[in-house]
Amino acid sequence: MRAVLGIGNPGKDYLNTRHNIGFMVLDRFAEKNGLKFTAGKGDYFYADGTFGASRFVVIKPTTYVNLSGKAAKHVLEHYGILPEDMLVVTDDINLDLGKIRIRKSGGDGGHNGLYSIIYDLFTMEFPRLRFGIWDESYRDNMKDFVLSPFSDKDLDFMNENIEIACNLVEEFLKGGTLQMNNLFSKVSQPKKDVSNNQLKE
Repeated sequence: MRAVLGIGNPGKDYLNTRHNIGFMVLDRFAEKNGLKFTAGKGDYFYADGTFGASRFVVIKPTTYVNLSGKAAKHVLEHYGILPEDMLVVTDDINLDLGKIRIRKSGGDGGHNGLYSIIYDLFTMEFPRLRFGIWDESYRDNMKDFVLSPFSDKDLDFMNENIEIACNLVEEFLKGGTLQMNNLFSKVSQPKKDVSNNQLKE
């Protein structure tokens, strides 16, 4: 069995904010696969299902970002899942808007949600799908930035990247990190041309 956990903040006030891209990807994944999130026994909402013989669960914590580890720990213990079989979908201010990177393990990179997961699981050995949220035109308070909503233009631009992320989530749930990486190696990600706000391949 495998799990995917999206990092984000609960509540309507945080819908479509940059820190919630993990939730946005999982919401789209659930929509595509006819899944509905329901309240779990811990601090999270979950949706579960199967791809062939592969069972899975996708998780959205009901804590705030900096306490994401509580949900991660409970889910792994409840389902008997190893950390390497849990993919974390997270925003990353070190990547340009929409840019996706896959990592098998690593530190928190200054992200409070990843820090919380590492702290509660006592390991850095879990895979991550990092989704870029950076906008080079932003120069103000970083806390305000990550909690700011995406513009309609940004959302339009990111739609294809979110679909790519959903496909990567699906491949992880079917066959783990190796199968996800095999698909990722073939993906061409749209890039934003800052000069004229057009897409580039």
